[in-house]
Amino acid sequence: MTNVTQPIQNRYDFVYLFDVENGNPNGDPDAGNMPRIDPETSHGIVTDVCLKRKIRNYVMLVRDDQPPYAIYVKEKAILTCQQARAYYALGIDDKKRTGDDIEQARVWMCRNFFDVRTFGAVMSLKENNCGQVRGAAQLNIARSIDPISPRELTITRMAVATEKEAESQAGDNRTMGKKSIIPYGLYRAEGYISASLAEKTEFSEKDLELFWEALLNMFDHDHSAARGKMCARKLIIFKHENKLGKAPAHKLFETVQVEQCREKPPRSFQDYAGLIKHPDNGILPGFKGVTVINKL
Repeated sequence: MTNVTQPIQNRYDFVYLFDVENGNPNGDPDAGNMPRIDPETSHGIVTDVCLKRKIRNYVMLVRDDQPPYAIYVKEKAILTCQQARAYYALGIDDKKRTGDDIEQARVWMCRNFFDVRTFGAVMSLKENNCGQVRGAAQLNIARSIDPISPRELTITRMAVATEKEAESQAGDNRTMGKKSIIPYGLYRAEGYISASLAEKTEFSEKDLELFWEALLNMFDHDHSAARGKMCARKLIIFKHENKLGKAPAHKLFETVQVEQCREKPPRSFQDYAGLIKHPDNGILPGFKGVTVINKL
């Protein structure tokens, strides 16, 4: 089964707002897994890689990891084995491959793996070489609107891992640990979808619909004690009239303004009521439309 629908014909730019309450949206392994933070401004950071992981996980959940929506980069995946599927399906001998064979394998990977045609992939490995792909969709690193205040909470576990550990504690099986959170943070990410690159990866309208769906729903299927309450709040989509677009992305992003919460430290999305300004739903000059989706 392959993705044979027509690639998208319009360029898109978008702004994505999401928040976290009493959780750690993206731990930093270089800082004891504390929430990522810009040390100069104290604004929180969530990497693009973190957001892409959640999109991939959502697509795996709703499409059962089956072509044309299979996922290339997933937990415990061996990438050369993923690429071997292309060589097997096309009947190509890896040891006798040619440049044309690699191109055929690249096309097969795009047609069968959602994340390859969406985000791209470097598949030019020595074994089962499938070339390189520049994806149609890209996300920037997300930053919090206001500075965040990371907290490290001490927690108690009323059990121990081994009998030896229990003996060393003279019958008191309590152990202490740490839990890193921020009380609240509203984050803003910006992204781009290129129709020109979509032509090369065959990123389709159905793929685009699934991408928007994932952004709006992925946190509802990614809950954990560490991440607290994470929610998608608002998605503002700019649809250009054609493949090249009618305005620079940064100018469109500037029309979406989220003011900092000045009166008190923010503790909920309601603290930003009236502080978020964006174009109304409808037509802007040179655009098919602006779509504002509020996640209720």
